[in-house]
Amino acid sequence: QPHTTMRIATSLVLLAAATANAWITSSSCTRRLSVAMMASKGASKWEKKKAWLASRGLGNDGLPMVAASRGGADPAIATSDRVTIIGGGRIGSLLSSSTGGKTVLLGRDNVIDANDPGPILVCTRNDALDGIVDACPENRRKDLVFVQNGYLDDFLESKGLLDNTQALLFFSVTALGADPVDGVTSVNPEGLTAVTGEHAQAFADLLAALDLKCNVVAAEEYRPKMFEKLIWIATYMLVGTAKGCSSVGQAGADYGELVEQVVNELTAAVTAKEGIEFEDGTMERLTAYTDVVSNFPCAVKEFEWRNKYFYDLGDDACPTHNQLLRDCAEKGALGFELN
Repeated sequence: QPHTTMRIATSLVLLAAATANAWITSSSCTRRLSVAMMASKGASKWEKKKAWLASRGLGNDGLPMVAASRGGADPAIATSDRVTIIGGGRIGSLLSSSTGGKTVLLGRDNVIDANDPGPILVCTRNDALDGIVDACPENRRKDLVFVQNGYLDDFLESKGLLDNTQALLFFSVTALGADPVDGVTSVNPEGLTAVTGEHAQAFADLLAALDLKCNVVAAEEYRPKMFEKLIWIATYMLVGTAKGCSSVGQAGADYGELVEQVVNELTAAVTAKEGIEFEDGTMERLTAYTDVVSNFPCAVKEFEWRNKYFYDLGDDACPTHNQLLRDCAEKGALGFELN
């Protein structure tokens, strides 16, 4: 009996030791496998990020891979059959992704190649335009393509660029790298984005590669469309700000009568000032577009490029618009002084 009991005890000890060793080995393998899987996922995410950056002409550090800085030692890179894009923000990055790598993406302080005949898409804020035009080689200025919102005529005329290619972008990009939302509406299934000028077709082709619609139009057809977009921005942003709305959709839904009053007022003012006749259905077009970008936040900004055009026409031409601006100023809702 004692011997039997001893053998059983010894067997149990050996079995427990083996089990513990197996558990330790299994646990260690599991941990190693988990670490390996985490590393693999991390590497995969990094590879995807690098591919996304490269498609936009950016290096792994998020900076342009091409382009020499003004005054730097590196020469400007030739762009022969490529499209040059200035500005790596939401719009510039989006457009650069449509060229299949045939893009030179520049910052606003980078050198533009004087020998490339291709289009130069200026995708920066309006306040950067003056410096970009002045720094552009004289022989390349005709290739500048302007995609900014607002009234650019006076600026372009002062630079001798009034005949340059211009585009009205009726699509939104909510964040860097996000998919664009096209301004295709129930009223305009062909899309509202329009472009005119020497590089109009090349620009439309870029958008087509992104499945975005774009209408190539003559200069006389473009001008009413430009003012219509200006009226949309000036009206919805102003009414929304004056009434404390969080979005253009709320401004249209809660203050539709006021929005329509301002739109009609500004349309009549433009017709009187510029001699432009708008196609019937302006309010319907702008309402339908607002439905597409309803979550866009309201703010009165870039005043000198947007609402100032109407404010300068005076209270006789734009009484409701100008009073709303004064209301915003009294509430401290403007980031500038209203003179």
